[in-house]
Amino acid sequence: MFNFMKKKSNTASETPQQRAERDSAVDKVLLGYEVGTLSIATMVTGLERDGDQLTLDLRLPQGSNPETIQQELGQLLHPHGIKTIHMNVRLPAPEKGAGSTLPKPMPETTNAMEAQPKSSSSADNHSNGNNAEPPITKAAPTQASLAAHPRIRHIIVVASGKGGVGKSTTTVNIALALQKLGNRVGVLDADIYGPSMPTMLGVDNVKPELENEQFVPVNAHGMAMLSIGSLLDGDNTPVAWRGPKATGALMQLYNQTNWPQLDYLVIDMPPGTGDIQLTLAQRIPVTGAVIVTTPQHVALLDAQKGIEMFNKTNIPVLGVVENMALHTCSNCNHTEAIFGTGGGERIAEQYHVPLLGQLPLASGIRAQVDKGEPSVLADDEFATYYLDIAKNIETNIDKFAKPVDDKRIF
Repeated sequence: MFNFMKKKSNTASETPQQRAERDSAVDKVLLGYEVGTLSIATMVTGLERDGDQLTLDLRLPQGSNPETIQQELGQLLHPHGIKTIHMNVRLPAPEKGAGSTLPKPMPETTNAMEAQPKSSSSADNHSNGNNAEPPITKAAPTQASLAAHPRIRHIIVVASGKGGVGKSTTTVNIALALQKLGNRVGVLDADIYGPSMPTMLGVDNVKPELENEQFVPVNAHGMAMLSIGSLLDGDNTPVAWRGPKATGALMQLYNQTNWPQLDYLVIDMPPGTGDIQLTLAQRIPVTGAVIVTTPQHVALLDAQKGIEMFNKTNIPVLGVVENMALHTCSNCNHTEAIFGTGGGERIAEQYHVPLLGQLPLASGIRAQVDKGEPSVLADDEFATYYLDIAKNIETNIDKFAKPVDDKRIF
């Protein structure tokens, strides 16, 4: 399996097996190192290795000493080839003092150290703060602070509050519909634990190539596509990773891919509002989000949570797609609203966003993606639904576009 701990400057003599062994040794050190009575692995929110340097994003408990932790980890990891440790530390807010009615905001500190072993006296001096540089305070990144990708005009995320609402099927058909309208489109499968884009696009047996340490996206019917599923050994290979590993995989798929010039990069998100959604909100410049739901009351409750999350992270919601709105019996042509009616309209009205479209509950839509030829590609009777949604997206998206930084170099 491909290792997603990011590596840039490994020595040419190091074999893939040696790299895997070194990464495994680093993981074991982190799993075995404890802060108080808890493994530090439970406090890691981000992890990245660049050759002999390791960067850790940590959320430490009250009373922790980041300098001591950094020093001790440096000594433990040095035998495994890690010579420099960078730590982005987030500490709990101190208790309210006299005259204060609100807790102070949690500070974020950034520090780096050489991971060379030192004498105990040097370690003691460091832990006591002697000769230690003061931490650098740094606010968490926001969408407004993220520069647009130099080769991607719009990044659209397709999300849902819960699974089983047809989000991935909607994603792949919207992407193909945007392409059919004359746009250059790419697809990034961010559903790390349940990737389905390779199967739905009929390219599940195609592996991406590597050029200059960057992925070359798979050509899927003229679209540039990349998914963790394209890197796994087989369809039944599970991705049993903790949050930091999964979010690291997402960022590697985005940053270490040689995306061509695109009008749209459509990202298929995992369901819910977890680590991957928050990482994306802080590190990927998103133009807007499309929320997929069914008319069912429970699905609408979860869709509301998804909209609220995007609102709090300053990502515009482009609109709502109501999937499985109506079912027409293939024998008697009787139409029935199996999951209820009006749900998409109500949530769109509540949050003052457009209802981009309503899709039927039809076995034909499912059958087409199962064989790798989605409805838009097959140009079947359901293709017009997705084309109308794509047209509605294009109508208002330019007002949400982020300014492109042409000087940015990848």
